[in-house]
Amino acid sequence: MYSYSYLFDFTSLVLQKMGFSEEDSAQCARVFLAAELRGISTHGVIRIADYFKLWEAGRINVTPDIRIVHESPSTAVIDGDGTIGMLPACKAMSVAIAKARTAGSGWVAVRNSSNFGIAGYYAMMALEHDMIGFACTNASPLVAPTFSAIPMLGTNPIAIAVPAGQQPPFVADFATTPVTRGKFTIAARKGGKISFGYAQDAEGNPTDAPTAIEHGGSMLPLGGDREHGSHKGYCLGAAVDILAAVLSGANFGPFVPPMMSYLPLLDQKSGEGWGHFFGAMRVDAFMPAGEFKTRMDKWIETMRNAQPAKGHERVLIPGDPERENEERIAREGIDLLPQIVADMKMIAQKTGIKFEG
Repeated sequence: MYSYSYLFDFTSLVLQKMGFSEEDSAQCARVFLAAELRGISTHGVIRIADYFKLWEAGRINVTPDIRIVHESPSTAVIDGDGTIGMLPACKAMSVAIAKARTAGSGWVAVRNSSNFGIAGYYAMMALEHDMIGFACTNASPLVAPTFSAIPMLGTNPIAIAVPAGQQPPFVADFATTPVTRGKFTIAARKGGKISFGYAQDAEGNPTDAPTAIEHGGSMLPLGGDREHGSHKGYCLGAAVDILAAVLSGANFGPFVPPMMSYLPLLDQKSGEGWGHFFGAMRVDAFMPAGEFKTRMDKWIETMRNAQPAKGHERVLIPGDPERENEERIAREGIDLLPQIVADMKMIAQKTGIKFEG
């Protein structure tokens, strides 16, 4: 088990060795470790190796000029200058919150970015301002639209955070696929299988092989197949791609650059880098914040008091598992798979930083 502080310091030092400033390194480390604490390890320390390899390949800008390139009183477009996605994402959500303070809501699109970690981190930034937060991003094309044999979209997650009063906030953070790519990576490293409905092979046949996408296969949209509603997952993923990329000027659909350093950059482009989209809405632009929070508490309590189905102890509210994970993991420590520890030791050796374990 590793403590939060140990992994935070290690991650920050690695990023500084890559050339990021101390401030930028700390910000990125906070997002990586937030994923670990919330039990979303697919977006945590396991991803550091991806960024490190991209840096080695010269595909991450460590001294970016992140700037607003277009704006109105309630909207903006930010260029991430080809850097690690956490940095333009944090700036964009801060801009959205600032615009919401004066305009009631703020909406910011980002282009020329990369993977930004967990979407929920940015949506939750709005909570302390009595605002509803929204975040989404497109991603490398690994997902086949319903009836397609080839990948055209990313896992394209969506996050929505809503403040409450006495109850903890509502935080929904989910991919528009049944699972994230990280689940495939973890299953492959453990020598296991994935569930049918997660992926298809290169010919479009169902498969339980976690390496399917490495051999020409595709991930499937939320729902898995048409009979189970994959067209709805496809619609959600497509909407994210349009908001995050078509609207921002980023690459969309099959043109999004791969996060895996061993995959070549595409010859054809439809924009710049990855795209994200963020929003913040002032609750008191609709009703007094206190009244809304009371109503939100009542909504949460109503759902919690629903009779659980047989075999289940309780009905959960979006955000409950992650919040409970934060409390437990902060207390017990962060557990890393042996293969991830090996990756961190490899990075440590290359950068001259010690990694225990």
